[in-house]
This record gives sequence, C-alpha cells and structure tokens, in this order.
Amino acid sequence: MPIRSVMTQTIAFYEQNTDSFFDSTVSIDAQALYDHFLTLLPERGHILDVGCGSGRDSLEFMKKGYQVTAFDGSESLAKRASELTGLSVEHSLFLDYTSGKMFDGIWACASLLHAPLQELTVTLSHLCQFLKDDGYFYCSFKYGEGEENRGGRHFTNLDESGLEKVLEATGLKISKLWVTQDLRPGRENEHWLNAILKKA
Repeated sequence: MPIRSVMTQTIAFYEQNTDSFFDSTVSIDAQALYDHFLTLLPERGHILDVGCGSGRDSLEFMKKGYQVTAFDGSESLAKRASELTGLSVEHSLFLDYTSGKMFDGIWACASLLHAPLQELTVTLSHLCQFLKDDGYFYCSFKYGEGEENRGGRHFTNLDESGLEKVLEATGLKISKLWVTQDLRPGRENEHWLNAILKKA
C-alpha cells in the first residue's frame, strides 16, 4: 500500500473511533514514563506533544508546570484534546508540522509507530529540527520487528537494533532505552520499546 494511503487509513480509524479511543486512553496512569523524561527537562520547560491523542499527557505536563504545544493527525482527536487541556491543539501530520518555536523536550508516546518504516527516519529528522541542542526526545514503539496492519491501523514495530538503524541518518542518538509492559488492563503481555533520544 502506498505510504500516503497507509497514513490516511490509520487517521480514518481514529476519526471513526474517536470516542472509544479517547475513553480507553485518557485515564491511563503513565507517571512511570513521565519520570524518565521530565527529570531531564528544565523547570517550566516547553514540551512538544507529537500525536497527542486524547491530550492526557499534555494535561499532565501542564499540571506539573510545563509549557505544552500539541498536535495530532486526527482532526476529531485534536478537538477532543483541545477540550480536555484548554490548548489550541493543532491538526497536522508528522511531516507537515512546522513551528517557529524550539522545544526543551519532544514527547511522542505511541504515535510515531503509525509512520511507515520507510518514512520513519525522515519523520524523526523533521521533528528533530524543533528540538533544542540540549533537549530530549521521548518515543515509544510496540516491541518487535516489521510492519503490520491491525484493525485498520498501520504499526511499525521496533526492537533495539531496529531503532538504531532508523536513527543512523537522523542526527539523533539513544540516551536511554527500556522495555515496558502495556499500561492498559488486560494487555500486560504486550511490550513497548521506550527511548529517550538526544541530538548527536
């Protein structure tokens, strides 16, 4: 399937399932993930939430005193996230996003996994240009190898070596890497690769 069609199909899933996705993710406790990331950022630093989904993480960052800018590829999810957070959440695809701001941290929790593998290096490179030289970039992927379509959504799975290969031409390097169980009840057998990246 062509790359643009892959993204269109995935976004269509979120447009059609906005309420159920919002309800199933907005209350997840992701504090353990935040702890790895926020301790690296300056107080009241500015975070870019990439593919913010329900807006759950943006809201938590704001509660902790951080400035937040957020966007999502699904127009209806961007609207729901705006309602939750009070932010003007932008509707944008990864490669279409642009900003005149530079961020202390970029947060991409379970979002970049929807980018086709062929586009992942250029996507990370594109977003990296909005990261300050001493900033940190968090991202997560379903742990594994290869690409798959499940339930109308595209997933790019990565393990440690897969991520290293993707990063080779991005200007980013791995600062920290760890594997976690899925945080959703009943999905503890699913695992995630978590990474904190820095500019090389």
